[in-house]
Amino acid sequence: MNRLSVLIAGFQHRSRCTMSQGELLSTKSTKRVNETTSGDNEQITKKVKLEGENTDDEKKYPKKKVVLLLAYSGKGYYGMQRNAGNSQFRTIEDELVSALIKSGCIPENHGDEMKKMSFQRCARTDKGVSAAGQVVSLKLRLIEDIIENINKHLPAQIRVLGFKRVTQGFNSKNNCDARTYSYMLPTVAFAPKDYDIHKSAAFRLDLETLKRVNWLFSLYKGTHNFHNFTSQKSPQDPSARRYITEMSCEPPFLCGESEFAMITVRGQSFMLHQIRKMIGLVIAVIKGYAKEEVLERSWGQEKVDVPRAPGLGLVLERVHFDRYNQRFGGDGLHQRLEWDEEDELIKGFKKAHIYPSIVDTESEERSMISWMASLPIHDYEASAADRREKDQKQVCAMSQE
Repeated sequence: MNRLSVLIAGFQHRSRCTMSQGELLSTKSTKRVNETTSGDNEQITKKVKLEGENTDDEKKYPKKKVVLLLAYSGKGYYGMQRNAGNSQFRTIEDELVSALIKSGCIPENHGDEMKKMSFQRCARTDKGVSAAGQVVSLKLRLIEDIIENINKHLPAQIRVLGFKRVTQGFNSKNNCDARTYSYMLPTVAFAPKDYDIHKSAAFRLDLETLKRVNWLFSLYKGTHNFHNFTSQKSPQDPSARRYITEMSCEPPFLCGESEFAMITVRGQSFMLHQIRKMIGLVIAVIKGYAKEEVLERSWGQEKVDVPRAPGLGLVLERVHFDRYNQRFGGDGLHQRLEWDEEDELIKGFKKAHIYPSIVDTESEERSMISWMASLPIHDYEASAADRREKDQKQVCAMSQE
């Protein structure tokens, strides 16, 4: 074979190899494209199917605006309001939203964006605070046996007790006219400051002291500037003015060997820690740490040192929708937002979950007794300006030594 023939043969061999590799690459590329297209089609099919299922669910169970009557023991929870993305501090709403998703009342994506279901709570209870009559408004699917199905996915200390349809624009917070709270506490809180706390279980509240307690609570009635009863509110802030319609302490009762009493307060709305500070200041007066005139002074312009009673014992009893009921309750289309039919369920829940939790926790942790030990630390006579001047004098004296 001459040199020319060898070159031609080599070229033909390389062409055949190149074509084989090209065909192979082409085949692999086609396969990958087909696999990708197949995967995309499969995902699209799943998505369409899922959307179809959601559409079917919504056709079968249309979303409607409703309110849920909620009762819960706050022990072990960091308040009512949900903090999305923060699983470390579990709240009541975390449990509720999870149950709504599992029961099929709301789509899963509504859990992260609660605005999609127009969710609103009537009152934002703090860490450890319980509720017997919390009301939340939201849009959800009207599934069958709705209360039973939601409760199946809730822990025993949280229960939906009632359910009612409301107007499309209803907002449980904005439409609420008033809120009623109770505060259950051991009566030794009203004992004189020199009483032996080691005998706290033996203390019994006498009638004269109870009358004085109620007289002091009655001073809170009406509209006052409660800027000293919350945090970070100036006396000039108009939102610090709150209207109280009722506040009183009921006759004491025994729980085991210890005596307890129930304080009830009703107001238009309350600020953070307001009720606990209202109770804390009255206890300080009854025990002899502060004078009665401190209450009136606390509503003035100066800053007053007001002690805050423990959160244990505070219960949201009921929320009131008087204006809503007057406008829509008798139109023949909407239900009145009253829970008389659920009253026995509410009483049963409190008896089974809320009251035992308060009594047992107080017995174990002695939160009221521990808090009472901090009362002498507060300066009830001096204003904030006086305390600053006193502190400055002490600093100067120390620097001169």
